[in-house]
Amino acid sequence: MPLDPQSLDPLRDLQKGLIAYLKDHAPLQTWLGAQVRIHDAVPPEPVYPYVLVDRVEAQPFGGVGVAATEQAVTLRVVSDFDGTEEARAIASELRVALDQAQVPLDSHHLVSLRVTYLDVFRGADRTVFALLRLRAVTEPI
Repeated sequence: MPLDPQSLDPLRDLQKGLIAYLKDHAPLQTWLGAQVRIHDAVPPEPVYPYVLVDRVEAQPFGGVGVAATEQAVTLRVVSDFDGTEEARAIASELRVALDQAQVPLDSHHLVSLRVTYLDVFRGADRTVFALLRLRAVTEPI
Protein backbone atom coordinates (compact mmCIF):
# COMPACT_ATOMS: atom_id res chain seq x y z
CA MET A 1 0.00 0.00 0.00
CA PRO A 2 1.64 3.33 -1.07
CA LEU A 3 2.08 6.11 1.45
CA ASP A 4 -0.17 9.13 0.97
CA PRO A 5 1.41 12.64 0.97
CA GLN A 6 0.31 13.23 4.58
CA SER A 7 2.31 10.19 5.70
CA LEU A 8 5.53 12.02 4.75
CA ASP A 9 4.95 14.47 7.58
CA PRO A 10 6.27 11.99 10.18
CA LEU A 11 9.55 11.82 8.24
CA ARG A 12 10.00 15.58 8.22
CA ASP A 13 8.90 15.87 11.84
CA LEU A 14 11.32 13.18 13.03
CA GLN A 15 14.24 14.54 11.01
CA LYS A 16 13.67 18.07 12.30
CA GLY A 17 13.35 16.77 15.87
CA LEU A 18 16.49 14.63 15.64
CA ILE A 19 18.59 17.48 14.27
CA ALA A 20 17.38 19.92 16.95
CA TYR A 21 17.86 17.31 19.70
CA LEU A 22 21.41 16.49 18.61
CA LYS A 23 22.38 20.16 18.19
CA ASP A 24 21.36 20.68 21.85
CA HIS A 25 23.22 17.58 23.10
CA ALA A 26 26.20 19.18 24.83
CA PRO A 27 28.56 16.14 24.79
CA LEU A 28 28.50 16.20 20.97
CA GLN A 29 29.97 19.71 21.01
CA THR A 30 33.29 18.19 22.05
CA TRP A 31 33.46 16.38 18.72
CA LEU A 32 31.25 18.41 16.39
CA GLY A 33 31.79 22.01 17.51
CA ALA A 34 29.71 24.51 19.48
CA GLN A 35 27.28 24.65 16.54
CA VAL A 36 27.01 20.86 16.26
CA ARG A 37 27.71 19.94 12.65
CA ILE A 38 24.75 17.80 11.69
CA HIS A 39 23.39 18.21 8.16
CA ASP A 40 20.72 16.78 5.89
CA ALA A 41 22.93 17.29 2.81
CA VAL A 42 26.69 17.18 2.35
CA PRO A 43 27.95 20.75 2.82
CA PRO A 44 29.76 22.27 -0.20
CA GLU A 45 32.89 22.83 1.91
CA PRO A 46 32.52 20.40 4.82
CA VAL A 47 34.24 20.91 8.14
CA TYR A 48 35.18 17.52 9.61
CA PRO A 49 33.94 15.66 11.47
CA TYR A 50 30.23 15.99 10.80
CA VAL A 51 27.04 13.93 10.93
CA LEU A 52 24.76 13.53 7.95
CA VAL A 53 21.11 12.48 8.09
CA ASP A 54 21.35 9.94 5.31
CA ARG A 55 18.79 7.38 4.23
CA VAL A 56 15.25 7.63 5.62
CA GLU A 57 12.49 5.05 5.16
CA ALA A 58 8.91 4.94 6.41
CA GLN A 59 6.01 2.52 6.37
CA PRO A 60 2.66 2.24 8.11
CA PHE A 61 2.89 0.39 11.40
CA GLY A 62 0.12 -1.46 13.16
CA GLY A 63 -3.29 -2.70 12.17
CA VAL A 64 -6.37 -1.26 10.56
CA GLY A 65 -7.21 2.21 11.84
CA VAL A 66 -3.78 2.73 13.40
CA ALA A 67 -1.98 5.81 12.08
CA ALA A 68 1.46 4.92 13.45
CA THR A 69 4.51 5.08 11.21
CA GLU A 70 7.67 3.00 11.54
CA GLN A 71 10.75 4.84 10.36
CA ALA A 72 14.32 3.77 9.70
CA VAL A 73 16.81 6.63 9.75
CA THR A 74 20.50 6.25 8.94
CA LEU A 75 22.96 8.72 10.40
CA ARG A 76 26.42 8.83 8.82
CA VAL A 77 29.43 10.16 10.74
CA VAL A 78 32.14 11.43 8.39
CA SER A 79 35.67 11.88 9.75
CA ASP A 80 39.00 12.69 8.15
CA PHE A 81 40.96 11.77 11.29
CA ASP A 82 43.85 9.37 10.66
CA GLY A 83 42.26 6.33 12.31
CA THR A 84 38.84 5.14 13.37
CA GLU A 85 38.88 6.54 16.91
CA GLU A 86 37.09 9.82 16.14
CA ALA A 87 34.25 8.25 14.12
CA ARG A 88 33.86 5.52 16.74
CA ALA A 89 33.71 8.03 19.60
CA ILE A 90 31.09 10.17 17.83
CA ALA A 91 29.03 7.09 16.94
CA SER A 92 29.17 5.94 20.56
CA GLU A 93 27.99 9.35 21.78
CA LEU A 94 25.17 9.33 19.23
CA ARG A 95 24.15 5.87 20.42
CA VAL A 96 24.07 7.00 24.05
CA ALA A 97 22.17 10.19 23.13
CA LEU A 98 19.55 8.53 20.93
CA ASP A 99 18.82 5.01 22.16
CA GLN A 100 15.43 5.27 23.90
CA ALA A 101 15.60 9.10 23.83
CA GLN A 102 12.47 11.20 24.16
CA VAL A 103 13.01 13.49 21.17
CA PRO A 104 10.38 16.24 21.07
CA LEU A 105 8.44 16.41 17.80
CA ASP A 106 6.06 19.10 16.55
CA SER A 107 3.06 17.19 15.20
CA HIS A 108 3.72 13.58 16.22
CA HIS A 109 4.29 11.57 19.36
CA LEU A 110 7.49 9.53 19.42
CA VAL A 111 6.42 6.10 20.66
CA SER A 112 9.89 4.56 20.57
CA LEU A 113 13.41 5.26 19.32
CA ARG A 114 16.11 2.59 19.22
CA VAL A 115 19.58 2.34 17.74
CA THR A 116 19.50 -0.94 15.83
CA TYR A 117 22.83 -0.92 13.99
CA LEU A 118 26.28 0.64 14.25
CA ASP A 119 29.22 0.13 11.88
CA VAL A 120 32.58 1.93 11.55
CA PHE A 121 34.65 1.53 8.38
CA ARG A 122 37.20 3.23 6.13
CA GLY A 123 36.31 4.76 2.79
CA ALA A 124 38.34 4.45 -0.40
CA ASP A 125 40.39 7.50 0.64
CA ARG A 126 41.44 8.17 4.23
CA THR A 127 37.88 9.14 5.21
CA VAL A 128 36.34 7.09 8.01
CA PHE A 129 32.59 6.55 8.26
CA ALA A 130 30.30 5.37 11.02
CA LEU A 131 26.72 4.38 10.24
CA LEU A 132 23.98 4.31 12.85
CA ARG A 133 20.56 3.03 11.98
CA LEU A 134 17.64 4.17 14.09
CA ARG A 135 14.19 2.63 14.30
CA ALA A 136 11.46 5.05 15.34
CA VAL A 137 7.73 4.63 15.72
CA THR A 138 5.62 7.79 15.64
CA GLU A 139 1.91 8.59 15.88
CA PRO A 140 0.15 11.80 14.92
CA ILE A 141 -0.93 13.94 17.85
